[in-house]
Formats: sequence, structure tokens, C-alpha cells
Amino acid sequence: MTRPFEGIRVVDATHVLAGPFAAYQLALFGADVIKVEDPNDPDQSRSSGSDRKLARDGMGTYYLTQGSNKRSIALDLKQEGGRDVFRRLVQSADVLVENYRPGAFDALGLGYAALSALQPRLIYCSVSAFGHGGPRSTQTAYDFVIQAATGLMAMTGTRDVNPIKLGTPAVDYATGTMAAFALASALFQRERTGKGQRIDLAMYDVALMLAASHVTSFLRTGAPPQPNGNNHAHATNSCFETKDGLVMLGASNLRQQRRLWKLLGRPDMAKDNNDQRHDDRAREMAVLAELMRTRTADEWEAFLQPNGVPASRVRALPEALSDPQLATRGFLHTHAGAPDVPGEFTVPVAAFRLAHGGAQVTSPPPRMGADTDAVLAELGYDAAAIAKLRAAAVI
Repeated sequence: MTRPFEGIRVVDATHVLAGPFAAYQLALFGADVIKVEDPNDPDQSRSSGSDRKLARDGMGTYYLTQGSNKRSIALDLKQEGGRDVFRRLVQSADVLVENYRPGAFDALGLGYAALSALQPRLIYCSVSAFGHGGPRSTQTAYDFVIQAATGLMAMTGTRDVNPIKLGTPAVDYATGTMAAFALASALFQRERTGKGQRIDLAMYDVALMLAASHVTSFLRTGAPPQPNGNNHAHATNSCFETKDGLVMLGASNLRQQRRLWKLLGRPDMAKDNNDQRHDDRAREMAVLAELMRTRTADEWEAFLQPNGVPASRVRALPEALSDPQLATRGFLHTHAGAPDVPGEFTVPVAAFRLAHGGAQVTSPPPRMGADTDAVLAELGYDAAAIAKLRAAAVI
């Protein structure tokens, strides 16, 4: 069974995390993704990550995370010769993804108007910090800067310790996921209309979407979200100390909280509506804090889950990755190695499975420019023309 994007060519002119992750998702599902990098200024993710040697060698773990299944060409778009190659590449493509500062590609003559005139079916996706247009459009940012700008940091932490950025680059990966969804939507629409289009995707919007319920609540009531740490508006949805660690309770709805209080031997604490839960929160927190200390976190999880009450011991990432559940999901792929990467390394794949034609890793992340000659040959450049481009430092 073919994968959803087989036959689709994607020009990936992105860097860091969000843009490359979007292209990676399409590559997993069959797209021919060609990563374009400046030979004088490679994707900074190549020099990022916890393995310093790999980072020095241009194969950092940040790059490895989303570099599989792609081909790589080195192309200097500051030179007219490089832009000529880029235009020819786009003419052969279905999708272009770029995440440079708004206006940068237009200044090079590679904006949507220019490239869609060459390839009317082109899906041109621009990922930026604040979007194209508006008073902040020329500003640049990274994940953590967007967290600061959108209120995510201010609502994270505790009343005493805040603001705190999220422990992961969640905005980057949410942006990449949203971009993949936008591209899939545009490609589906193109099947009906035959026309390409422009996608304007802002990290700022994505970050606020991650806080969607808080956005609606604030705009309705005028009460901004507070940094409540591990506590929730309902006591039965909060985190508690046990004999040996922390357990997070998730008795969220009325049915589950009634079930929890019955299991704990305190049916008198169960409430008939959420207003009662809000009003009695302090007393519920105190009762639960005392009860939760009577068992270990593992014992609580083993007791509550089979009885229909969501609960989990608080785990660190290493333990989560060793959970047998993960092995059943096809979420990870282990490469035997890659150019300039000695030994095995493992990367996340996709966060969902298809019954047929699902995500598949077919090649390891390439060195920068590893496929330059092959791609140029596909575009019609002969050996002499390629040599001339190399002599001019275009490639």
C-alpha cells in the first residue's frame, strides 16, 4: 500500500525545529523531501543537541530528530546562480516550506507571487514567529520567546515560582505539527481545485492555540489563568505526595470523582456538581493529601487504574521511554548509523498509526549537501554545469 504523500515533492528550505519537523512528517508518509541549506550557514540544528561531538560534526541530535527520509542539497541563495537552481527545483515540486523572516524570500525574488507564477500548483508554506503582516511581522523569535510573548510562561509554574517556560520546545513541535496539517489540507484541496496556494503560519497563533480553553475563558470572564503548578481547580485532578513519590490524580468528571471517593472510603466527600467541588476544594485537598500518603505511588496507580480512575505515578523521561507500552506503538525507529554518526541512534517517528500505508523510515539523516549532484542531475544539469556551479561556490 502506498503512503499518503508518495509522488509529492517537497522543497524544505527550513531550519531549527518547527519547519524541519513539518517536512519530516511528510517525508515519513512518502514525500520526496529535499532539504536546502546554505553551504556557508547550515541549519543551526546541526550544531545543537546533547552530544557535543555530533554537534561539532554537523550532525547534532536536534538535526537527527527530524532529518530522516530527506535528501540534502547545499545551495547559496544569495547568488543568482543559486536562485536559478532553486527556481528550477521549485518548478519540479508540489510544496515549498520556508521559515525565514517575513520578506526575506521576497527580497530574493523567491516570494509566493514569483514562484507560483512558475508553478501554479505550488503549495507555498511560510512559517514565521508572528505571521506575515501586522505590527510584529518583522520580529523574530524562538520557541521560548514565543512562550514569553503569548502568556504561556506566565501561566506556568506555581504562585511562588513563576513564570517558567515549558520543559520541552512544545511550541516548535506544535507548530511543525500544525504546518503538516495545513500542508495536508492544502494538498487535499488542490486535488479538487487544481490550484496551489499560500499558507501563512505563525508560531504566535499556534502557542495561543495551545492555550485555547484559557483564551475562551479569559475573553468570557476577564479572569486570566493563574500559575497553579500541579494543582487543578478540582482537587481530584491534582498531584499528591505518596509514601515514595508523586501521583497525579485524574478523577476529572463527576462520575470519576464519585468513584474515587468511594474507593477511598469517603463517599461523603463526593459532590453532585462542579460548583460544590470548587467551593469545597480546600477541604478536599487536605483529605486527599492525608490519604495519598498511606500508599506508594505505584500502589495507587495499580489500585486506581483498574477501578476506572485515571492516575499515574510521576515519571521522568528515561522511565517513560522504557515503558513496554511504547514498544507496541511503532513510535521509535533505531538507525544502525548514519554518515558521520557512529553507532546506533533512535528517533521519534509519528504520533499516530494508519491501518495501511503508515509512517516509514527509509533512510538516515544525510550530511549537508550529500545529494546535491544527484538532485541537480534530476533537474537537467550535466556534469560540466554542476562543476561550474561548484567552482562559483553556488553549491
